[in-house]
Amino acid sequence: MEVYQRLLAIFGPQRWWLKEKPFEVLVGAILTHRTSWRNAARSIENLRRAGLMEPPALASLSADDVAILIRPAGLFVQKAMSLTGISRSLVEQYDGNIEKLVTSTPTDELRALLLSWPGVGPETADVVLLYAANRPVFPIDLYTERLLKRLGLEGGGYGGRQRIFLSQLPNDVQIYREFHALIDELGKRFCRTKPLCNRCPLGDVCPSATQF
Repeated sequence: MEVYQRLLAIFGPQRWWLKEKPFEVLVGAILTHRTSWRNAARSIENLRRAGLMEPPALASLSADDVAILIRPAGLFVQKAMSLTGISRSLVEQYDGNIEKLVTSTPTDELRALLLSWPGVGPETADVVLLYAANRPVFPIDLYTERLLKRLGLEGGGYGGRQRIFLSQLPNDVQIYREFHALIDELGKRFCRTKPLCNRCPLGDVCPSATQF
């Protein structure tokens, strides 16, 4: 909570999810996997300009056509296959209504369904659960993994890292959303691959700060 309060005081509330529809959260989660937000944002903007941020629109294209648009996000062939495959599943099985799916499906069942989709791993599934379905889970992305490692909190795999947050925070979706978004903001600005420790708001409490 001390880390959360520090980041909130420095960066302020993020609340980007208030502007995003569930399908946009899903697309963003897939495109940001193993790349920077800057690269993913370029791909998302390409999809928006092409009018492809709805399941029926994406489902109507081939993976090759989508790959051209999302090339900046990296792994674009795999991500295009994932996006088109998921979009077709949503259209065929749920009439493209992802909003109804994420609000009416129990958490464990929804997570299992998300993980059954092509290209969706634990991180992507948990982002959708938290930001699109309002479920109290904490996604562990590259920024979060890096921060935990530098703070000396390894956790032991994805589930172990996740338990660090779930065990020390209130069971509150809004706190989880803000904290995860704040960690990503920290990673973009300071806790980079080559970190800016001398300017980082956690520099005085991070045991790794003196190593860089």
